[in-house]
Amino acid sequence: MQTKNEILETTETRVAVVAIIVENNESVAVLNNILHDYADFIIGRMGLPYRQRGMNIISVVVDAPHDTISALSGKIGRLDGVNAKTVYSK
Repeated sequence: MQTKNEILETTETRVAVVAIIVENNESVAVLNNILHDYADFIIGRMGLPYRQRGMNIISVVVDAPHDTISALSGKIGRLDGVNAKTVYSK
């Protein structure tokens, strides 16, 4: 994978928010590994444990090419007990 600086020099990027709901705590370690792999593109993230419902809600803001954002969201969405939706800037 290219670094963010290499991609920014050659490709148009977009800002997006990936909303993640984790209902299976066994997927958290894999989720964190995926986010680590995309760390160069992540502007910030916020996680909220919702103990009453047994879930975690995470928002991740990224600045990356559309293909990179789609790949990140797709990898997260394929995890067991994890849902992800992405909202893109114009």
